[in-house]
Amino acid sequence: MENQVQYALVLTTYPEEEAAKLFAEKIIKAKLAACINVLPEMSSIYVWDGKVEHGRECQLLIKTRKSKFDELSRFITDNHPYELPEIIEVPISNGLPNYLSWINSVVAQ
Repeated sequence: MENQVQYALVLTTYPEEEAAKLFAEKIIKAKLAACINVLPEMSSIYVWDGKVEHGRECQLLIKTRKSKFDELSRFITDNHPYELPEIIEVPISNGLPNYLSWINSVVAQ
């Protein structure tokens, strides 16, 4: 069985659903991810500049190789409308081997 720790789920948010879908497609076309789920708009409550803020965002669930995190992080930072975008890596410690192999085959090495 492959070493599943070589895969990751990267989380980021985006301010608007249609724009999030276009952003996700750019990530896919850059071969930085195999699949991105764009979850529908949700409420976000956070602290910014010392104040509690309320906003509407979409959550992106990005499935990729761990080795692509730095490149993906740069891509998100360079192309994201937020001054400080959420970029969180969650290692995939286990998964269906065929699915993980598919991620491997789609994402550029």
